[in-house]
Amino acid sequence: MLASSPCFPTTSSSRSPLLLSSILILLSLPLFFLLAPRVLPPRTLPAIPASDELDDLALFRRATLASPDVRLLGSPGRRTSPPPKVAFLFLTNSDISFAPLWERFFRGHAGFFNVYVHADPTASIVSPGGVFHGRFIPAKPTQRASPTLISAARRLLAAALLDDPANAFFALVSQHCVPIHSFRFVYRAVFDAATAADRGRRPRYRSFIEILSGEPGLWDRYVARGDQVMLPEVSFDQFRVGSQFFVLTRRHAVAVVRDRRLWKKFRMPCLKSKEDSCYPEEHYFPTLLSMQDPAGCTGYTLTRVNWTGSVGGHPHTYRPGEVTAELVRNLRRSNGTYSYLFARKFSPDCLDPLMELSDSVILRD
Repeated sequence: MLASSPCFPTTSSSRSPLLLSSILILLSLPLFFLLAPRVLPPRTLPAIPASDELDDLALFRRATLASPDVRLLGSPGRRTSPPPKVAFLFLTNSDISFAPLWERFFRGHAGFFNVYVHADPTASIVSPGGVFHGRFIPAKPTQRASPTLISAARRLLAAALLDDPANAFFALVSQHCVPIHSFRFVYRAVFDAATAADRGRRPRYRSFIEILSGEPGLWDRYVARGDQVMLPEVSFDQFRVGSQFFVLTRRHAVAVVRDRRLWKKFRMPCLKSKEDSCYPEEHYFPTLLSMQDPAGCTGYTLTRVNWTGSVGGHPHTYRPGEVTAELVRNLRRSNGTYSYLFARKFSPDCLDPLMELSDSVILRD
């Protein structure tokens, strides 16, 4: 009896720590789930703030309701008041270094174009004046590997739709883009393409936007937000890729700002593990227009980009020593139906050699 009695406290003491540990684990679970998002690294890249989404929704609704019937717009050679215009949409996160070249490009063509600038408010960007004076629209921050670049382009389209019902084409360019033809050439190129295609009928303008399928790495980009996230709105066989820079018709600009169905998918942030495959701005516009009106798109971009030797998703950047008359002529050439009208990417210090070529080469067709 005496020999066996010590067994009771020994067994009790061995069970108590185990029981206590179990109770502590159960009690700590709610605290773990509460603090985990702050302690563990985020699973996705930053999302668009809800306040930005609400502001955009109101803007896009106004632009959609205010847009007139684009079929009433005239074409070059047909008397209209005012004539149809090209809206140039500058998307930038730094100073517009090539403003003097663009000034020379626009000179003498007032009444045939409008300028709009979306400048990232987190950067200290100074208006260069001239045609850019008073043309900066309310902007939100943008960043790579983020749908914020799509939002910025949509804001530019909405602002241009609201500002002038004569805007018939909408050309998206960046601070690194330069014209490689005269304004007269550019204007005739976008309008005459529609007129020639319609063979004398009322012109139905077409958008110049690159739309590609079956490209290498497309599946990785499709699942950048998750394996099944894009379904059912966008199946993989509907997923497209193309240049971020385009020239859209007015009806397609309206379609973009009106869209809610595809946007609810593309606005979702990419998984952090898929950051290297996250380029939503290269997919949203070609996918949307390919699904809605493929016959209304040429399938070509009018902006020439050199991807030879690209680094980190950035194309080749031209330096002053590369800027020659021969380079400009080569950049114009295309294997497709249409000549290139713009080119990128140029470093800011290319301004002087480009200005030297402006009258003799760039703006002389």
